[in-house]
Amino acid sequence: MGRQSISFTEPNDNWLKSQVTSNEYASKSELVNDLIRQARGQQQKIDWLAAKLDRAKKSGISNSSASEILAKSKTSLNG
Repeated sequence: MGRQSISFTEPNDNWLKSQVTSNEYASKSELVNDLIRQARGQQQKIDWLAAKLDRAKKSGISNSSASEILAKSKTSLNG
């Protein structure tokens, strides 16, 4: 496991301490690791959405109405 030394602003440090004090987390390290995991998960969702938007953009303009596009999307999602 990598070991790092990082500095926090006073408000951030106080918040981290309050999370540990309230027994939400056992240590600041555990909390920071959890926050990083959450950020990585969010980034995966952003990357997935960006890829979908890019694919949609490359597919061109549709002559279908918004309701037709929505119905087709729902059908493809439901199999």
